[in-house]
Amino acid sequence: MKNIQLIEGDITLAEVDAIVNAANPRMLGGGGVDGAIHKAAGPRLLEKCRKVKPENGIRCPFGQARLTAAGDLTAKFVIHTVGPRYKIEANPSELLASAYQNSLDLALENSCQSIAFPAISCGAYGYPLDEAANIAISVCRQSKYEKLRIYFYLYGKSVFEAWSKALET
Repeated sequence: MKNIQLIEGDITLAEVDAIVNAANPRMLGGGGVDGAIHKAAGPRLLEKCRKVKPENGIRCPFGQARLTAAGDLTAKFVIHTVGPRYKIEANPSELLASAYQNSLDLALENSCQSIAFPAISCGAYGYPLDEAANIAISVCRQSKYEKLRIYFYLYGKSVFEAWSKALET
């Protein structure tokens, strides 16, 4: 699809309206892409995250998404989403699809024309690359997102290859 592009590179450098952060439920920073986005965005991003009202310490449940300003990033927004921990959460495929869909819906609701995703749940959360890529591409191919420019910023050759294969099918 012409509105979906794959890039092997640093998502914090994406020149898009919204960058998606593979966050944890607390939304207060972490490792991997979450840590990289918080570092690049500076302390204002953490301030915005702290303003999202937690419920029992959780600002963003698994499969959901929350939007904040982007701090020092070139993007307007950061959309924080929490993908599933593959071997821990029930129905990980449904939660992963929901994380992508809720992120895309938030982008549209906030008049975004472009969005950059990482490979949600494929780091510490252990989601198998091929399965995650197929879910991500399948959600992004839905007709309601065809006017949105969707970029996947993928870290590492194996991740890029999995998304390339999913995009070709």
